[in-house]
Amino acid sequence: MNNKSVEVREIEKGIKCIYMQERAHKNTFTPELIKGLEAAFRECEEDLSCKVIILTGYDSYFASGGTQEDLLAIQEGRAKFTDANSNNSNVYSMPLECKLPVISAMQGHAIGGGLALGLFSDFVILSKESIYAASFMKYGFTPGFGATYVIPLKLGMVLGEDLLMTAKTYHGEDLRKRGVPFEVYPRKEVLQNAIELAKVIAEKPRISLITLKQHLVREHKEKLQEKIKQELEMHEITFHLPEVKEKIMTMYDK
Repeated sequence: MNNKSVEVREIEKGIKCIYMQERAHKNTFTPELIKGLEAAFRECEEDLSCKVIILTGYDSYFASGGTQEDLLAIQEGRAKFTDANSNNSNVYSMPLECKLPVISAMQGHAIGGGLALGLFSDFVILSKESIYAASFMKYGFTPGFGATYVIPLKLGMVLGEDLLMTAKTYHGEDLRKRGVPFEVYPRKEVLQNAIELAKVIAEKPRISLITLKQHLVREHKEKLQEKIKQELEMHEITFHLPEVKEKIMTMYDK
């Protein structure tokens, strides 16, 4: 790979880590980040020695979802969130589509589509200090990026609806107290715990891991397509309101 926004490193035989490091834009879904992620997942899948992938960010950021420019383009009717795909790959569901098991080491903040990206992984590890939020309704438009499916699925219906409807921010420690079914560690320990989990997974035959994952995610992949269709329909109703543009202009990155 030759992409400054995404780097792939082999942790040890059978384990590769994808580092998102679009520092200038805090790991928002820029074209550079999307292309880098697609190339990284492809590289890991094509390496026949790779059995498990860890996805992580940099410093205090995991992933921050859509860029301000993309949100304005959607609001003005010039784009849809599905346009941010590369070669028909949905950036947010790349971990789900990947044939290998994926661990999201969410050491940093995960906002909007960035939270969906992390939750679409097979395993999730959160940071006590970091912020996790489905920020869509903060701007007045309904959620996208498959968030209406994956957030209630992974966090539970009650907490999921809370995040989606209120757009409140939760620290990882708050989510732990709410009973999320994920391990939550201090930020500096998240990646190491992901590596320890990856070692256990990597003990298994690659073909068995691929076969089992395909079985486990098949239903989710089918249901997600309908949810994406419904999210796009809701966007036609909610995204073009004048107040949404004002909120995107004044509240983004705050």
